[in-house]
Parts: sequence; C-alpha cells; structure tokens
Amino acid sequence: MRAGTDSTRIPGPRLALLFLLFFSICCGLGYAGLNRIDWRQAPGGLLDLHTYAAMVTSPPSGDLDDHMQFRILVPYLARPVYRVAKDHLGSWDPIMFSLLVVNSLFVSATVMLLLVAVDGQLGSYTIALGAALIYLLNFAVPNLRLVGFIDAGEGFFLMLLVWILFRQHYWMLPLCAILGATAKESFVPFLIVFSLSWWVCSRKTLPSPASVLTWMVVSWVTALATLTLLQGAITHVYRSPLRFGLEMRGDAAYLTHFVASFRDRNLWYIFVWLLPLSLLRLKRLPLNWRVATAMTSLTAFALDAYYGAPPGAIGRALFSVAGPLLSASVAILLFPGGGAQRAGEARVENAAPSG
Repeated sequence: MRAGTDSTRIPGPRLALLFLLFFSICCGLGYAGLNRIDWRQAPGGLLDLHTYAAMVTSPPSGDLDDHMQFRILVPYLARPVYRVAKDHLGSWDPIMFSLLVVNSLFVSATVMLLLVAVDGQLGSYTIALGAALIYLLNFAVPNLRLVGFIDAGEGFFLMLLVWILFRQHYWMLPLCAILGATAKESFVPFLIVFSLSWWVCSRKTLPSPASVLTWMVVSWVTALATLTLLQGAITHVYRSPLRFGLEMRGDAAYLTHFVASFRDRNLWYIFVWLLPLSLLRLKRLPLNWRVATAMTSLTAFALDAYYGAPPGAIGRALFSVAGPLLSASVAILLFPGGGAQRAGEARVENAAPSG
C-alpha cells in the first residue's frame, strides 16, 4: 500500500460540513425518542436505559452489584445539555434529548474517523463517503445507538483506536484507553485484543516494534487502572479488574448462552445484509485491520457468553467492533469505480500511516 501522503486530502471545510451533516442525520434518526416513544418503558434489554437516564440527573447508586453505573462518560456529558435544555423543549423529554445529542456527536465523530481512515487507505473519497453512510444507515444506529444507550461512546473509541494505529500516533493510546474505559468496561479487553492483534500483524514493517508494543502495554495498564479508580471513586471499594470481571459471571452455561446469541433478532437485523455483502470485498482492506477485528469479535462473543448478557447486547458489541470495517468493505462493493486501483493495493498485509 502506498504511503498516507499519497491519499486524497479532504479539505477542512468539507470535513466540518460533513460532520454537521452527519450530526443532523443522527438527530433525525433518533427523533422518535424525544416525544413519540419512551424507550425506558420497552421490555428486555432496553431496561438499561433506566440506569443511564438516572445518571444524567443523579449520582451513581454506589451499589457494588450495578456495573452499569461505571459507564459514566455518555451520561455525564449529557448532564450540561440536560441542564440547559430543561424547561425549554416543550413536549420533548429533556433527558432523552441530552442523551440523543451526546450519542449523535459520538456517532458523527465515528463516521468522520471512518471516512478519513478509508480515504487514507484507499485514496477514494467516494468509497470513504459510502462507508460512512452505510454505517449510519445500519439498523444498529437508530435502534441501538441513538435510543439512550452508551454504546456510541465505546464505538467511537474503538474507531479512534483504528485511526491512531493507521496514523501511528501511538502516544494517543493511553488517552484513548482512559476515556474508552469510562465509556464501557468492555472497551478494556477489546483494546487489549485489538491492539495486540494489530501489532502481531504489523510488527515486521514497524520502524520500532518494541516501542510500539510499549505504548500499547502502557495503554492497557492505564485502562485497567482507570476501571479500578473509577469503581473506587463511585463505590468507595477498590476492586482489581480481575475481581470485577470474576464477579460479572452470569448464571447461564457458556455454550448455551453462546448458541442463544445467534437467535437474537437484533444481531440478525444488524448483520443479515452487512456481513455477506462485506465478505465479497473484505480482502481489499488491510490485513491488520481485518485480523484485529476478527479477534476482537471473537472476544465479544466470549465475553457475552461469560457474562450472560441480555438479548441485543452481542449485536451492539459486534457492531462497535466490526461495523466500520464491514461498512467499508460494502462500500468498495457498491462503488467499484471509486479508487479501484488503490483499493486493490490494500491487499498488502500492513498499512502505512494514512489520513
């Protein structure tokens, strides 16, 4: 693959315009939750919304058994939006409005990073824009990202991780680790597996593989320490990440829950067309991105089976991990004339720094 300096340069004003466009699209996709549908009254996995909505207006419960209270990033960012919007929105729910604004910002930033990363790797603005729009139009965005959940934050930091690794800005890894850990605890094992898999695939072409691995290990330690300090600050009980993980063990048998995950309708709604279409052009994307995504997706399945998560959880996690890569692959399929020559070059195993 050619160096990133050969990639298409997207002007700053266009990027700003695209971000505003994506943000407006997200706000429109999530509009129903403002005054038409109260997702907090929905059965099943959407009951998580009670916790996140409560954290917008109140401190965390401090209950050691409530792991969702440690996912503070999205609810805490929604707090100032809620304070400004309260009593000024008419029939709109100010709590759901604040969560929609923050989640829309995270989703918009995710697709912006996806657009820039794909453009940098393939040199095709057409394919890059197609990847961003395909990601936005997936079932997961309006139904699982913009309804008040906090997965948009985790998805953003996973895409930021991809961008950091492509650009080789490894010094940013610890900051990404800290913020990602406050978004959702599953980001920590995802970070470790994704970055290590990436390093294994890329180490032979890195100018200083030992230095890169050092930055990665520092980010892992930082993420684990963030979990411990965050839980201690909320519950006043400091538990090691290992103890925290062991206490999250679900009641269902691993194999039973793993098989049950494939009956989850949310999983099928997300991947029924995205996965088969992406397989047709997946090899045109960098090997390190593909391998890291595959290994982290397997980790998501393992964590889901261990925790015994409710329906919908595995689909949300897998879309955070694999959604950007699969969307980019489908875009290559749908826009064969957009940077086809450069897209073919992505078969090379390791990617150079890019936009």
